[in-house]
Amino acid sequence: MLSLSHPHRAAASSAPRHHQRFPRSAAASCRRRRARHVAASAIILPGGGSTGGPRGGPGDRKLPFTPPPMAPPGQLYQPFHPPTSPLPSKYRTLDLTQRLEVLRDRLGQWHEYAPLISALSRDGFTPSSIEEATGISGVEQNCLVVASQVRDSLLSESAAFPPDLIPYFDSIGGADLLYELRFLNARQRADAARHAIDYRLEPRGVRELARSMKDFPRRRGVDEGWEAFDRASPGDCLAFARFRQSRERIDVAERVADLERALQVVETEPARARVELELERARRKAAGEEVEEGEAAAAARPPVNVVRLQYGEVAEATTVLLLPVVRETDGVAAMESAPRRTKTDVDLGIVEVDKAWARWAVVPGWGPVAAAAQEAVVIELADGRRLPWRTAEEEPVLVIANRGQKEVAEQGIYVLEKEGRLVVERGKKLAEQGITAVAAEVLIVVRPPRDEDDMISDEEWD
Repeated sequence: MLSLSHPHRAAASSAPRHHQRFPRSAAASCRRRRARHVAASAIILPGGGSTGGPRGGPGDRKLPFTPPPMAPPGQLYQPFHPPTSPLPSKYRTLDLTQRLEVLRDRLGQWHEYAPLISALSRDGFTPSSIEEATGISGVEQNCLVVASQVRDSLLSESAAFPPDLIPYFDSIGGADLLYELRFLNARQRADAARHAIDYRLEPRGVRELARSMKDFPRRRGVDEGWEAFDRASPGDCLAFARFRQSRERIDVAERVADLERALQVVETEPARARVELELERARRKAAGEEVEEGEAAAAARPPVNVVRLQYGEVAEATTVLLLPVVRETDGVAAMESAPRRTKTDVDLGIVEVDKAWARWAVVPGWGPVAAAAQEAVVIELADGRRLPWRTAEEEPVLVIANRGQKEVAEQGIYVLEKEGRLVVERGKKLAEQGITAVAAEVLIVVRPPRDEDDMISDEEWD
């Protein structure tokens, strides 16, 4: 229940009481007027209390009333306290002109003046306006800010990075090295930073290292030999990336070169033994000797040519091919109804087909595709992991197939329809299932261009 008190209690007690009868409406109005002057002083909990005892005694169970916080006289109460400034102490007192001067003249080390860029962005500056005032390009601004954040994460307790190694990245070019570690967590950044110092890596080498560490956990159960490498070792992650790349090479000499590069950075003994075994097989194959590969190795390696397009490759090709495209969900009927080439004028570059079609693909004039250009068709797969080998990646691919070849051989790769979708299967598996005729034979698999920084450098972009 509530203990209510009237603000004029003494005056009310001394005034004589008059018992008067008011009308119902007047009584209700009087009660509303009196209720406005009543204030709650405390909440009395149930359990009893003495009516005649002193107030505040043991029988009067009341919750204490805590007044709201008050600001000092003459000051505004602010419950929110802004965070401390991220700027170094020597830059906090500088005005706008002086901060721009620090950035323009590079006064100090890069990690000291890098927070000034973030401060200017919060003040309303855009990357282009900062570049105009300081001469620092937008790409370099992003590199400095991100590298500064990576450097701060190395100083955290979770990274456990030796503080005496931090000055290695404070010199010119250190920001470019730390920028490549932005995709890793604090612990991985510390391990990668140590590896970069031990091997004196350049930004491109740090980029390869960071990508290999980020990609290594995703390869579990996908690529053969993954179990031999240690996830906690940066060298093993980099060696596995090169080991895996070597298995995609068509040229044996390139395969040997990748394995030798993997052997230079591998750290654990099981991983070293696995790389040496693969290197020995590659060298024997390069020498012309017969090398027996296990069933797992044969299943992991694609039996057809798999190429990755490069930016500008089609434009620089001396011969290109225009091929009709069907989706994997279109089925065999759509693939068979795709147009076929009826006439070609090589001198003028004119191609004549037997019907109109909505989707086309332009590819370089590779030899196997050019030989079957009249019956060639492109099947668009949304996920490359549907290809029948374990080294396939999660990316859209184009499968170029020859509709004129429908007989199944164990060594080939073929396209057929299953449950209304076009799928790619090995000829050996189809022969075991008793399938002797298919829709088309796969000629080549085309992967999309890889978006790497070395294709368009920062200088060329600027």
